[in-house]
Amino acid sequence: MDTLSIKIKIGDREYPMKVKVEDEAKIRHAGKLINDKIKRYREEFGLDDKQDLLAMAAFDCMVESMEQDKVNSDDSELIKENLHKINQRLTNLL
Repeated sequence: MDTLSIKIKIGDREYPMKVKVEDEAKIRHAGKLINDKIKRYREEFGLDDKQDLLAMAAFDCMVESMEQDKVNSDDSELIKENLHKINQRLTNLL
């Protein structure tokens, strides 16, 4: 398990972290997405306070996560129903 020492800049601060080599791109992309959200809130709402900007970015990320969880849950239920129907059809054929 190879690890890298990297620095991720979020807002105006750099955060050192050790990550798996295979996770580096994903982690850097996550940092970019957070910074993009911070920039959007700064421009859209004229916010300058770093804590407010980070709080809004965190809130936005949580809402997106909750929405994705709901989609995943709905998809899982649909898959389960379809598998049950297929299983019933196969049982009837036997």
